[in-house]
Amino acid sequence: MGEWLFGAFALMLVIEGLLPFLSPRMWRAAFERATRLSDGQIRFFGLSIMLAGLLMLAIWH
Repeated sequence: MGEWLFGAFALMLVIEGLLPFLSPRMWRAAFERATRLSDGQIRFFGLSIMLAGLLMLAIWH
């Protein structure tokens, strides 16, 4: 299980690094917009991402 977790974390880092590498200007603009969101909006976004990930894991397994 530890190997799967390590691999998943490594893949997440690769995917997270794609946008800043390929389009730093777009990444900066998205980051600046994100800093203007309220705490509630950020929490909702985080919850949505976690639920999507859990759904993907349920479908995969």
